[in-house]
Amino acid sequence: MYRLIALLLLVPGVIRLVPGVNPVYGQHASGKVAAAPALTGQALVDRALANELDAAQDTSHPMRYQLRKTSPRLTTTKEIMETKDGEVARLTAINDKPLSAADEGNEEARLHALLGDPGKQRRRKQAEDDDADRALKLLRALPSAFLCQYAGAGEGPTGKVEKFTFRPKPGFEPLDMETAILPAMAGEIWIDPVHVRVARLESHMQKDVDFGWGILGRLYKGGWIVIEQADVGAGQWRTVRFQMQISGRVFFRSKVFDTTETQTNYAPLPVGMSYQKAIELLLSGK
Repeated sequence: MYRLIALLLLVPGVIRLVPGVNPVYGQHASGKVAAAPALTGQALVDRALANELDAAQDTSHPMRYQLRKTSPRLTTTKEIMETKDGEVARLTAINDKPLSAADEGNEEARLHALLGDPGKQRRRKQAEDDDADRALKLLRALPSAFLCQYAGAGEGPTGKVEKFTFRPKPGFEPLDMETAILPAMAGEIWIDPVHVRVARLESHMQKDVDFGWGILGRLYKGGWIVIEQADVGAGQWRTVRFQMQISGRVFFRSKVFDTTETQTNYAPLPVGMSYQKAIELLLSGK
């Protein structure tokens, strides 16, 4: 859900964030489902969003995973490792083909250089933390920004879900750039009623959105995003699929965000792992 929220912050660019998990109730950190009250309607949505907020602030369940990102021009596959010092990635394929010897050499040289430059990784971690603060601000605003209406039960990728449509709440006034996008969005949200987590969100831009009176940028009406989450093992909920097609302008440059991401092969990592150790593992192929 952390990425779900962060990817709404499209000016000046798309932000990638790392979710954790430690829900308010409905599921223990051990992954065992707790005996939670039977929630329905708006109460179910509110509790699921509260669980997502709680999960977004938990960094005690680092993981490694494979990220395949596709755009009209390029497909890349990366191995991602989450560490106490921020994420570390290794490119493993381009257009679904193994790297050439030259590309493999360049990737190894990049990782070796990063090992010798802790300051660069610290700057990356600071950028991740800044993005996290912005995303949390947006996540906290969601309950007051939208009205939800029950749309019936259904089947999601992982089982039964409760579906809700959402639309902007009349009178909601954004207080900053992060929340300025919310009054322009409407769509559908699916809640897993057993785990009380957001399983899917589909959102459409209903109107143009200006940032900084249009000077900083603008997102155009008609764009959309779809994000799916699932339990990827041991009760850990993560993003497993993301699609976005949004056009806009950043300063004086037109931008088109047209991408599909799938995240697979999740596996837990030791808490407190350093970025240096992660690079060693990536270089060793382990």
